[in-house]
Amino acid sequence: MIKRSRKYWLYHLLPFMQWRHLVDRNSNRADLIAGLTGALIVLPQGVAFATIAGMPPEYGLYAAMLPAIIAALFGSSWHLVSGPTTAISIAVFAAISPLAEPGSPEFISMVLTLTFLTGLFQLILGMARMGVLVNFISHTVVIGFTAGAAVLIAASQVKSFFGIDIVRGAPFHVVLEQLYLQFGNINPYVTFVGAITLVVGLLSRRYAPKLPYMIVAMVVGSVAAYLVNMEFGAAVTQIKTVGALPSHLPPFFAPDFSYETIRKVLFPALVVTMLALTEAVSISRSIAVKSEQSIDGNQEFIGQGLSNLVGSFFSSYASCGSFNRSGVNYEAGAQTPLATVYASVFLILILLLVAPLASYLPNAAMAGILFLVAWGLIDFHHIFSIVRTSRAETVTLFVTLIGTMIDLEKGIFFGILLSLVLYLYRVSRPSIDPSVPAPEEGSYHFIDAHGHPECPQFRIVRINGSIFFGAVDYVRSGLMQIDENNPRQKTVMILGGGISFVDVAGAEMLEQEARRRRKLGGGLYFYRCKDSVYKFLRKADKLDNIGAGGFFPAMSNWIKTVYSTLDPAVCRTCKTRIFSECHIALPDGAPIVSGTKAS
Repeated sequence: MIKRSRKYWLYHLLPFMQWRHLVDRNSNRADLIAGLTGALIVLPQGVAFATIAGMPPEYGLYAAMLPAIIAALFGSSWHLVSGPTTAISIAVFAAISPLAEPGSPEFISMVLTLTFLTGLFQLILGMARMGVLVNFISHTVVIGFTAGAAVLIAASQVKSFFGIDIVRGAPFHVVLEQLYLQFGNINPYVTFVGAITLVVGLLSRRYAPKLPYMIVAMVVGSVAAYLVNMEFGAAVTQIKTVGALPSHLPPFFAPDFSYETIRKVLFPALVVTMLALTEAVSISRSIAVKSEQSIDGNQEFIGQGLSNLVGSFFSSYASCGSFNRSGVNYEAGAQTPLATVYASVFLILILLLVAPLASYLPNAAMAGILFLVAWGLIDFHHIFSIVRTSRAETVTLFVTLIGTMIDLEKGIFFGILLSLVLYLYRVSRPSIDPSVPAPEEGSYHFIDAHGHPECPQFRIVRINGSIFFGAVDYVRSGLMQIDENNPRQKTVMILGGGISFVDVAGAEMLEQEARRRRKLGGGLYFYRCKDSVYKFLRKADKLDNIGAGGFFPAMSNWIKTVYSTLDPAVCRTCKTRIFSECHIALPDGAPIVSGTKAS
């Protein structure tokens, strides 16, 4: 049993201790800028997401305050920003709206109970070390999910960027359809503000990288909107802004722990739990691809669980990692999770001190900024690399991308499922390659048999992969194919250095193959088999039937034993004679007749 050090437990109980050494004047400046940018980004989003969830607008902002701080301090990602999201908001509304009137006190109470249970389930999974589940989310799936979510982010801002009427939360194809149908209704004033913001953001990022280009773009966009309104009048331009926001802290409100309420929201909480964890870990891993940071799935589960547990007592509905704000956080230059803490503090200050000023921030300017963020989230380099190198990975990539665009919460699951299916298909077909001894004198290694003569009675094959229940039929067919190709090759030796694992089904198959070959007059042998495989076969009581003497360690004289079992009549007329024993005597000890020796 591994003994854990005091530092190990300290880092897992207080994970923010791992990055405290990164905090200095430069990182603080970068985090402050990223935090301010994040606070401005979450203002309109929090209100919109709360509306989608059926909650009063201020609850979306509450979900971006304390829960975001807890998740940042107790999670493992340095850039993941938690809070309200589109997918979770939709899931919350779908789960609770059949049980209570949206926006009613009963609805709010049940949502907070769902949030508490979601946090509890997440915490339990994290403490049970179930973070290993995230290892089944392949890099390709993360790239596809990120690109798909980026497209959805851009699609969600089409309404605000062009000033047209599209139902909030409309699917991607509906957004495209409505953009085409309403092309003639595009508001030029709104589009001008969005385009100015987008262009200024691009230019600022390229030519003034030291400046916080998102804030610069927001300020310029806001000024542009003000000037346009001054020139043409707000009634004509119809430029919408974030609007007035509540100016008070999230109130303390205990969830409803009655049996009836828990019974009603228990299953929905499980669904929200898996959706939230999948999104949070996928987002943190996608950002980690860019930041080259290592992500601890268990710690991420714990951080998300604690954030929802605490948030449920402070008027926060279920939160998870946000693609929008995490992407903004990283692109804005955040160095540590303090950026998220600063964002929450700035959000509180904005609400308490300058809430009325938020009414000057145009939605079109926010849309322009989020277009920039969405573009930055698409990893074109890795996408092109995947397309060039692997057909299977390419299919997985685009299934995930398209699935995410159709249905955000299902797209990632489709990608994971497909990647697992393709992986199982690959591992269920371990390579079975014919081999021959290397021609160098005194050599103990083997080379590919293609292009080299083989013994007519004895086949050597190298198996690379695991012989488990999913691969048993493939390996059995490969060994039987030897008989079909050359019935005289009744003896087979498996080079087992590449066999990493054998399960019960694999052991049964090897036992049956050994018996079958003995009935044919040959045998089954193993060379350089791993100790773990040998011990398992012994523990499974298969060595007696396979033959304990048929296992040869590395650099052992296996040919002497195997050669003695071959048919002398075949050896007498053999012209290949690839083994040194072939030139000394026949398998039965009789001398080799002159004239039968290979030239």
